[in-house]
Amino acid sequence: MKRKSCWISAVALALCTLSLPAAWAGNMELIKKNGLRVCLEPGYMPFIMNDKQGKIIGFDPDLASILAKEIGAPKLELVKIAWSDIIPALIGDKCDIIMSGMSITDERRQKIDFTNAYITIGQSVLLRKELADKVKSYVDLNDPKYKVMSKQGTTSEAAAKEYIPKAQHTLVATPEEGVEGVLNGKVDAFIYDSPYNAVAVGQHEAGKLVFLDSPFTFEPIGCAVRKGDPEFIAWLNKFLQKIQKDGTKYKLYNKWFKNTDWLKNVQLP
Repeated sequence: MKRKSCWISAVALALCTLSLPAAWAGNMELIKKNGLRVCLEPGYMPFIMNDKQGKIIGFDPDLASILAKEIGAPKLELVKIAWSDIIPALIGDKCDIIMSGMSITDERRQKIDFTNAYITIGQSVLLRKELADKVKSYVDLNDPKYKVMSKQGTTSEAAAKEYIPKAQHTLVATPEEGVEGVLNGKVDAFIYDSPYNAVAVGQHEAGKLVFLDSPFTFEPIGCAVRKGDPEFIAWLNKFLQKIQKDGTKYKLYNKWFKNTDWLKNVQLP
């Protein structure tokens, strides 16, 4: 009886496996057939921006293009999604992957799966120029007399509340609003990702903004996919390892992070 029960269980398991939806086997074949759909939110320099012709440019779109060719996708579709909707869009199958400078966090891991990190960033401070002699680091901002901004729903919001809890907090929908808040004196500082803040300083006349360029958090950035697709995750990690070894990632990094020639063609808000 024991052997018979085991045999029946094995048959039942095989039948269940055959009846599972195609998505269980992974998303790779669908991408090779229909193309790669990438969710992203323009406005996060130098990861994703719109140029003056309305084309999406940046580190992540370039990386997505290389990824699409490597996987054998017949086309690449860049799907513009507001940050607050980007994870629901992925889960709802409006795209196959998020490549939008997304930090890997435990909270996000509960909803989606991440690849290994392909770049690391940290939170930094854009400061009102009048405070240059008084504020030397984020620690100095931890005072009720200071007003700080961060972008809602991002790790900048979490970092500001965790590391500068005593300051007055204001949330904005876009990083451009944060920079403008500092420029017009509405707030004393904008807390946001160091690559973006570095580029924002370069966009304005010298002395208008003070950039405290030592990041006070450590944040790995990764690609995100729907849960339950280990085959896709494994392939993506091998891809990221390959572009690290062959120098492709280094070339992209130099193009977008070490050089600002592209700024003259960026569509400003």
